[in-house]
Amino acid sequence: MKEYILSTLLNRRLSLLGANLPLLKQCLHGIERECLRVTEDGRLAQTPHPDALGSALTNEQITTDYSESLLEFITPALSDPALTLESLDQIHRFVYSKLGNEYLWSPSMPCPLPAEENIPIAEYGTSNIGQLKHVYRKGLALRYGRTMQCIAGIHYNFSLPENLWPLLREAEASQDSDRDYQSAAYIALIRNFRRYSWLLMYLFGASPALDTGFLRGRPHQLEVFDAETLYLPYATSLRMSDLGYQSNAQAGLTPCYNDLVSYTDSLRQAVATPYPPYVEVGTHKDGDWVQLNTNILQIENEYYSNIRPKRVAYTGERPIQALMARGVQYVEVRCLDINPFLPVGIDLPQSRFLDAFLLFCALEDSAQLGSGECTACSDNFLSVVKEGRRPGLELQRDGEAVTLRDWASQLLARIAPLASLLDQAHGGDEHAKAMGLQQAKVDDSSLTPSAQVLAKMTEHKEGFARFSMRQSLAHAEHFRAQPLQPAQQQAFETVARESLAEQARLEQQEVGDFDLFVGAYQASILAISN
Repeated sequence: MKEYILSTLLNRRLSLLGANLPLLKQCLHGIERECLRVTEDGRLAQTPHPDALGSALTNEQITTDYSESLLEFITPALSDPALTLESLDQIHRFVYSKLGNEYLWSPSMPCPLPAEENIPIAEYGTSNIGQLKHVYRKGLALRYGRTMQCIAGIHYNFSLPENLWPLLREAEASQDSDRDYQSAAYIALIRNFRRYSWLLMYLFGASPALDTGFLRGRPHQLEVFDAETLYLPYATSLRMSDLGYQSNAQAGLTPCYNDLVSYTDSLRQAVATPYPPYVEVGTHKDGDWVQLNTNILQIENEYYSNIRPKRVAYTGERPIQALMARGVQYVEVRCLDINPFLPVGIDLPQSRFLDAFLLFCALEDSAQLGSGECTACSDNFLSVVKEGRRPGLELQRDGEAVTLRDWASQLLARIAPLASLLDQAHGGDEHAKAMGLQQAKVDDSSLTPSAQVLAKMTEHKEGFARFSMRQSLAHAEHFRAQPLQPAQQQAFETVARESLAEQARLEQQEVGDFDLFVGAYQASILAISN
């Protein structure tokens, strides 16, 4: 089969990596995990973000995402994924020491939610930047509804070693600067990710069911599991289906991943182009801000995508400015469901596989995506999230039908040499074992997280909400049974305290009117020229 043959380019790059193995220990991994705070009876917590966790504005490890009830935990970027996961675990333990009688909701799809207007929007205080974050979220509520914003996920941040790019550039005699070569390589990674990310949805999708109330009476094609639960029998990730994030305004926005300039251009235009339905609403109602602007996107991060090119921005710098000024530094994978069977939602074998998968995407040949292939990528992805476990499911590859099972096995065979190199660099066989776990899921779909969720619901004769709460209680017990060491606890408490002081300082020192601040913020994107 042609798919088993490694491309010449990949072979050359594998040889170069083989001669520079220590470099592979310098990949960086960071994880962001979102989760809802819920009450003892599995309802959305209506309490404010706990002061004991620090300021959601200035605590770099614990913040909120859309809602006051939607926590977000952020690890540092570390070279050893085991340490990244340990950091995530410690954040969970600290949070549980402060949650009182509340719990962290275990899956991606939300708990039974109150009426739209009773889902609290996150608050960040009275500073201009704090108000900007709040108004942006008011805009999200206006544009997409609050219910949609309560979906949680895991974002996996990954970078290849900075010292690898000059070696590759030299070996390939590229005329690009180091920065441009590196950016082009990350954009090529993203193109391959678009081709192959359906595989991640099959292997790690964990949201085949949802609470009936989530749809707010909208029409759907889901099946009834019980009075409170809707599902699809072969779904892997309803979170990533068209039931999840939808946006008419963004429908025409398909950033081109042919190069960094065309990508940033399309986002820059979207942030500056009025969208008639939003113009009709305006930015104010009864004197209060309701959205930051009336454009397709309020800010570039509003664009929903499965993966983003990223660079750490300076204070006051917008993400798109950082990318244009200094190029791509890492990628943020955004399509991963939270695994409700795992206390922190992800584990080391998954992380090891993601590393091999992303290295493969980065180093394999990556032709430009034509419009036909773009459509096929999207169609394959949607097929897998809705019916990935359907026996005999076929996807489109190079204009021909191929079964998911065959293509997945072939892809895993092509990724295996990357896993092998990672094992050689780190010692041991953990990456090879992680590959074996994924092949087992391809051979037997009942081993996938999505199948296991439905199996447990069936076994316990319980709907989505009861299953999820049972998992949430088990995780709470897991974390509370082993509290942090006193020194670790103290370190978290110090960070929380200092973040509150930092927010207070920002608010005291604030100068300038919020309206002018928003105007300057909008102007910063319009001022960027190519």
